[in-house]
Amino acid sequence: MYVRVGQFDAANPFQLDDATPSIAVLLPCYNEGLVIGTVVERFREILPEARIYVYDNNSSDNSANVARASGAIVRSETRQGKGFVVRRMFADIDADIYIMCDADETYDAQAAPKLIQRLVDDGLDMMVGTRTDVSGTAYRPAHRFGNWMLTALVRTMFGGGFSDMLSGYRVFSRRFVKSFPPMSQGFEIETELTIHALQLGMPTSEEPTRFKDRVEGSESKLQTISDGFRILRTIGMLLKQERPFALFSSIALALFCLSLLFGYPVILEYMHSGTVPRLPMAVLATGTMILAFLNLFCGLILDTVTRGRKEAKLLRYLQVPSVHAGAERLDS
Repeated sequence: MYVRVGQFDAANPFQLDDATPSIAVLLPCYNEGLVIGTVVERFREILPEARIYVYDNNSSDNSANVARASGAIVRSETRQGKGFVVRRMFADIDADIYIMCDADETYDAQAAPKLIQRLVDDGLDMMVGTRTDVSGTAYRPAHRFGNWMLTALVRTMFGGGFSDMLSGYRVFSRRFVKSFPPMSQGFEIETELTIHALQLGMPTSEEPTRFKDRVEGSESKLQTISDGFRILRTIGMLLKQERPFALFSSIALALFCLSLLFGYPVILEYMHSGTVPRLPMAVLATGTMILAFLNLFCGLILDTVTRGRKEAKLLRYLQVPSVHAGAERLDS
């Protein structure tokens, strides 16, 4: 079912003119027993018609029981990692609008109606709730710097204007969810979501949302260094998969310049004496030049393969009606 949404009203923030869309709230959960009940209750209060799913990821505490007692639909994913959980949620759940939020009670559930409103009014496929630290202490300094660095890196490599690429608070259209092929295993899933939207040129936007400190006694599952390296590795892998010509042509250019550097004295010597006394240097320069051309041709071949994959993903994406297309069908 699709929806036409009225104007945003602070007193009644989510008004539906003619129909109610099916909304699914997706909460990945790992050892959040202290706060998961509060998170579920807040989403139930602000979105009473939404179905709230909690996917427990091998929690060793009472997270599943607390979530179930709070009225959530509780399911489990035994493969450890947020990426596996998101993959399972996107595959299992069918809805018109999806809200994905970390279950640690640091994000503002009250912002959900406004994010949904923007998604529907503007016909978007993804809304990102960018984090605004209201206390000044919710962001660890290392996390803040890492997020800024990785966001800037993705913006440089793939374009786009996201300011908080690693936010765990997002709203998706059905079109996005059912055309997204997740491959990530852990916290790098947000990077993959962002790059998928950028590569297919999906209509997206972002909205500032409140971000607060964790409840005392609960701990962040994000490991600054190890997860940061995993995200960097994911960016590199996606760059190779989605923009191979840019990657391999850059390597080819570097090897080409290196070959000229190695070969310049050899060529100079040959022009003066007609001999090649530095044979090892000549071989090194020649081998480096060959590697440069091999990288260039690899980039050209892989770019052709990538275009085919991109066209296939785009065709799958276009098979699912957009929010606006569904609203027009409702009007008729």
